Amino acid sequence: MRALFALAILISASNPELTQGDEIDCEDAMTQIEMNVCARRDYEAVDKELNVVWKDAQAAAKALDAEQYDDRLRGAEKALLDGQRGWIAYRDGQCDLDGFEVRGGTMAPMVVSGCLAEMTRARTKELKEFIAGP
Repeated sequence: MRALFALAILISASNPELTQGDEIDCEDAMTQIEMNVCARRDYEAVDKELNVVWKDAQAAAKALDAEQYDDRLRGAEKALLDGQRGWIAYRDGQCDLDGFEVRGGTMAPMVVSGCLAEMTRARTKELKEFIAGP
């Protein structure tokens, strides 16, 4: 998967039009390279949101643990971390698998970035639901 991102970066760097990325209109991306860049931007934006929500989820898990009078009932923070690590491994593997459909093609970075963005949106929603509580 990292190889696909590296490929997208190399393609972007070798195309002068894309070094000025702010000029790409992602609402009307026309070339595959533009679509790849826009998909990567989308993933980066949702990943940034996930990182903000993650901090809130950690705080909620710590608070949940602090409410427990019995040490045996604590462990929300550890469970959250274990779940996140497992989710990252799953996300990366699943998106790598999705990329195999177009492996070696110019749209591979877009497919992988799209998968990463979609799965990250879903995880962010899950974390927000955890924070909100039952």
